[in-house]
Amino acid sequence: MKEFFIGDLKIPVPIIQGGMGIGVSLSGLASAVANEGGIGTIATVGAGMLNGNSNKDIRKSNIDGVIHEIRRARQLSNGVLAVNIMSVLTDYSELVKVSIEENIDIIFSGAGLPLDLPKYKIKESKTKLVPIVSSGRAAEIIANKWIQNFNYIPDAFVIEGPEAGGHLGYKLSDLETQNHNLKDLLQDVLKVTSEISAKHNREIPVIAAGGIDSGAKMREFIELGATAIQMGTIFISTKECDASDKFKNAFFEAKEGDIKLLQSPVGLPGRAIGNEFLNAAERGEKRPTKCKYHCIKTCNPKTTNFCIADALLSAFYGDFDSGFAFSGANGYKINSMTTVKELFQRLKKEFHANSNH
Repeated sequence: MKEFFIGDLKIPVPIIQGGMGIGVSLSGLASAVANEGGIGTIATVGAGMLNGNSNKDIRKSNIDGVIHEIRRARQLSNGVLAVNIMSVLTDYSELVKVSIEENIDIIFSGAGLPLDLPKYKIKESKTKLVPIVSSGRAAEIIANKWIQNFNYIPDAFVIEGPEAGGHLGYKLSDLETQNHNLKDLLQDVLKVTSEISAKHNREIPVIAAGGIDSGAKMREFIELGATAIQMGTIFISTKECDASDKFKNAFFEAKEGDIKLLQSPVGLPGRAIGNEFLNAAERGEKRPTKCKYHCIKTCNPKTTNFCIADALLSAFYGDFDSGFAFSGANGYKINSMTTVKELFQRLKKEFHANSNH
């Protein structure tokens, strides 16, 4: 495994821990990953809903929660730290601004096209801006908009394939028919970045994500041109993961057939561990959704079957009667607890087996 750079930012190990909300990847997990040389990512979504704050001023609580998590992670690690900020969040601009003010190293932003992200960056800030995309076309649109409107070239791209967990940038029908694969998508984005790099004399790393759960798969995608790999679900198996043990146990107990696709109130499809809560939603049974949070721009409480914030918050605490856990396609393969250090050691060992890297 080789170190890599995002601009002038050096990352010793080409592993990025993906942001997982609500509360699954906070300062505990992010700092542990950063201490191993990877990029540790704090999920900003719902950061203010934890620790009994869910009935207070949620926008202020979210800002305070993100500040707390960034500062705590800095106390626990001198490594590279990031935040993940979904572009569909109603408090998107505030979360971006405060993350930059707190000198976070990287902002990852997806769940829609983050077309205006650079406008929040102050000139002296060293924070890197990295869109998460699901196609070369999306990468091209974002790059053109950023260059045209802000004279800003994306510092890197994450190409998130259809086997990822959480919200996905694809049509549900395409996911069900498996119309896309990460290898082809990676080549599409590499074509876009190579054209931008040639024109502007600037290297743009491309990070592959979605369904990569071993060192062997990491090596495969790096040999195909990815600079680094993002992994999310696999980190749920670690002691440092910020979710409850009940949440983690849902993965340890899951079978292959339990992983299912769903249509989220966010307006995007997602992948999760199936349960009766999701079965009821699929049948059209409507849970009371008096909106307490107004957290998602695209969510309509009058028409949605359930509140995504309440569902993910319930799952965070291990209440799966009232919620569910997002999962990557290989989430069922997680079967025992480990540590971040042990996981990094395993991935490195697998990577270097029969490797020239």
